[in-house]
Amino acid sequence: MTLQEQYELLEKTIRSYNSSADFVQIRAAFEYADKCHEGQKRKSGEPYIIHPLAVAQIVADQKLDSESIIAALLHDVIEDTAATHEEVEKLFSPTIANLVEGVSKLTRIQYATKEDEQMENLRKMLFAMSKDIRVILIKVSDRLHNMRTMEYQTPPKQKQKSLETMEIYAPISHRLGMQRVKWELEDLSLKYLDPVGYEEIVSKLDVKKHEYEDFMQRTQLQIDDRLNEMHIEHIVYGRMKHPYSIYRKMFNQNKSIDEIFDLFAYRVVVENVGDCYNVLGVIHDLYKPILGRFKDYIGTPKPNGYQSLHTTVMGTDGIPFEVQIRTREMHEIAEYGVAAHWKYKQGGQGAGSEGRYEWVRRLLENQEGADAEEYIHSLKIDMFDDEVFVFTPNGDVQNLPAGATPIDFAYAIHSAVGNRMVGAKVNNRIVTLDHALKNGDIVEILTAKNAKGPSRDWMKIAKSSEARSKIRQWFKKEKKEENIVNGRSSFENELKHCGLTMKDVTDPDILPALLKKVAYPTLEDMYAAIGYGGFSAQKAVSRMHGELLRVSKQHQQEQQIAEAAESKPREEPRAPAAKRIKSEQGIIVEGLDNCLVKFSKCCTPVPGDDIIGFITRGYGVSVHRADCPNASEEKRKLPGQEGRWISVSWGEDTNESYPTALECLCKDRNNLLLDISAALSSTNTYVLGLNTRNTEDGYASCRIEIRVRDAHQMQALMNKLNQIAGVLSVTRPAG
Repeated sequence: MTLQEQYELLEKTIRSYNSSADFVQIRAAFEYADKCHEGQKRKSGEPYIIHPLAVAQIVADQKLDSESIIAALLHDVIEDTAATHEEVEKLFSPTIANLVEGVSKLTRIQYATKEDEQMENLRKMLFAMSKDIRVILIKVSDRLHNMRTMEYQTPPKQKQKSLETMEIYAPISHRLGMQRVKWELEDLSLKYLDPVGYEEIVSKLDVKKHEYEDFMQRTQLQIDDRLNEMHIEHIVYGRMKHPYSIYRKMFNQNKSIDEIFDLFAYRVVVENVGDCYNVLGVIHDLYKPILGRFKDYIGTPKPNGYQSLHTTVMGTDGIPFEVQIRTREMHEIAEYGVAAHWKYKQGGQGAGSEGRYEWVRRLLENQEGADAEEYIHSLKIDMFDDEVFVFTPNGDVQNLPAGATPIDFAYAIHSAVGNRMVGAKVNNRIVTLDHALKNGDIVEILTAKNAKGPSRDWMKIAKSSEARSKIRQWFKKEKKEENIVNGRSSFENELKHCGLTMKDVTDPDILPALLKKVAYPTLEDMYAAIGYGGFSAQKAVSRMHGELLRVSKQHQQEQQIAEAAESKPREEPRAPAAKRIKSEQGIIVEGLDNCLVKFSKCCTPVPGDDIIGFITRGYGVSVHRADCPNASEEKRKLPGQEGRWISVSWGEDTNESYPTALECLCKDRNNLLLDISAALSSTNTYVLGLNTRNTEDGYASCRIEIRVRDAHQMQALMNKLNQIAGVLSVTRPAG
C-alpha cells in the first residue's frame, strides 16, 4: 500500500464515524509531519512518516476526535525533529501542541538510573493524562505500532521494549478498559519475551483449529437458537482466548496447553440490563454452571468502567467455557474503554469525561516523596493488579488491590481514619490488621481519639500505594527527629555491611558529590527520608558506593605521594622532579604513576608556565601556577600544608589546548568589543566566553575565557590585545 493509499484509508476511517471532522487540518498535519521527518528512516528502511500515519490509523480505529488524529500524526515532531512546541501551537492549536508535548519523552534530561528515567517519563505521562486523557490513548497507540514492527529491532531491544510493554502499557490499557489493545500488546510482548512458549501455543492452536471451530459453531448455534425461542434480541459470538491468556493459565496452574480446557469465551450483547439477567438464566438452564465462577460486574463495575456478567459453564461436550453478557453500551466500553466515553461535538472538537479518571491524579499524589523503584512498584500494584470489592457497614463499595488489608481500607476511607485506627472487624468479627480482604467482605474500622498513630510495620502490611503514602506522610510530619535517628542508624548499618565508614562519607571535600548522587541537600534530609520510608538505606549506599571507592583509591595514591615526599631531602617545591613517571594531561607528577590531575580554576596554568602541585583530599593533584596567590610561600608553610605541596612539571605529550582566561582593563568607547573580537579572530584563538562590565567612571572590564596551546600563544595574544586603542592592561587572573 502506497503512502497516499494509507492516508486515504485514514480519511475513510474517520469519515465512517465523524463526517464533520476537520479534514483540512488533518491533511495539513500529515504534510507538516512528512516535511519534518523528511530523510528519516525507520529500522525497516521505510520512510519515518509511515509510523505517525500508522499511529493515527490506530487512533482513528478507536473513533477519536480530530485533535487526537492530528496529535497522533505530529506525536514525534517535537521529540525527533527541529519542530518546536511554539511552532506546532502556531500552526495548529495550543491543545494539539500540549497533546504532542504530553506524548513526547523526556529525552533531553540525564538520570542517575534507568528507574529514575522511567519514573519521570511515567510521572510526566500521568500528569498529562490528568489534564487530557487523550495523551495516553495516543501514547498507547504509538507503543502498539512499535510492537507490531518490533522484528526490525535488535534482540536486546526487543526484550527491553516487550518487558516495558508488558509491565506498563498493557496494564495501563487494562486500567483504561481498552481490552482489544491490551490483548494485542500482551501477545506481541510474549512473542519476544518467551518465543518458544509463544510458538508452542500458536502452533497447537493451529493444529486443532478445525476441531475448535466446530465446537464453537455448535455451541454458538445452541445459545442463538435458545435466545431466539425466548424472543430476546441479541448478538452472540465466540472467540478463542488469546495466546497470552492461555500462557498465563499454563504458568499459574503448571499445566500444558492440552490440560487446559477453558480456552473459549462467548459474548452475548443485548439491548438492556434486564435482558442481561434474563440471558444469564437461559445460559444456566442450558448448561451446568461451575460453582464460584460467576461475577456480576454490572452491579459492581470495575474501576475502569467495565460492566458485564461473567459465568463459566460446562458445555454439552464436557468442555468448560466462559460466557460474558452485556448491553451494547457496555460492549463499546469493554472494547474501547476510555475512548468509548469520548463525546464528539460538531466539527470534531471533543470534550472528554476526564472526571471518570480522577484516579490518575490520585496516583500522582500518592507517589509524592517515593523514590523511583517504589514509584514503579506502586504503579504496578495500583494500576495493574486485580481488585477486590468490599463494603462499608453503610453498604458503600470500596475497590482495593488484590490482597488488600484493613489498613488499606481505612486509608481509602480517609487518612484521619487510618491514623486513628486501633483495630478492624470483617463481617462483624475482629481480625488482625494483616487480614487479606475478599470480595463482598463488610469492613468496619475501629478508631480511638487517643490512638498513637500508625506503626512503621504498617508500611510492610499495606498493599496500596495510597495507604503507604499516607503513612509515610504522617511519619514525615509527626516524627522528624525520630526519622533522622532511625535513618542514620539504618544508613550506618548498611555502610558497615559494605565495608565503609561514616568517616568516608562526612569528608567535607567529597560530601557535596555524594549528596548529589542521592539528590538530597543535606545528610539529615537523607536520614529523615530513610526514616519515614521515602528512600532506602540500601539505595543510598548503592548510589554512593562508586564515588566512595574512587576516593578510597585516591587516598591510597595520596599516601604514596606523601611517603615519597617525606623520604626525600628537603628542597624547594619548584625544583625539577627527581623521578618522573607517566604523564597525565601533559603533567608529570613526582613519585606517582597514573595520578589523577586537575588544573586549578583560580590561575588556569598552560604549558610554559612555572607550576606546582597540591595534593587534594579525594581529587588527586591540583596544578597551580607558581605565582598564584593560593600557592604562595606563606600558604605552603601553613600548619598541615607542608607535606601536601609537591613538584610537578610539563611533559612532552601536552594536550592540544588548555582552558585559561585573560582580563582586560579598558577605557570604554564605541566598537571596543568589536576590536577585541577581531584581535581574537586574527590570532585563531578558540573563545569559550566573553564578558564585559562597565564602570561608572567610564572604564570597562573584560574577561575573556579561551583555549590556548601554551604560554607562547598566550603572550602573543596579550601583545595583540595591548595594541588595541583604549586597552590599558591585559593580565592573567590569579587567585
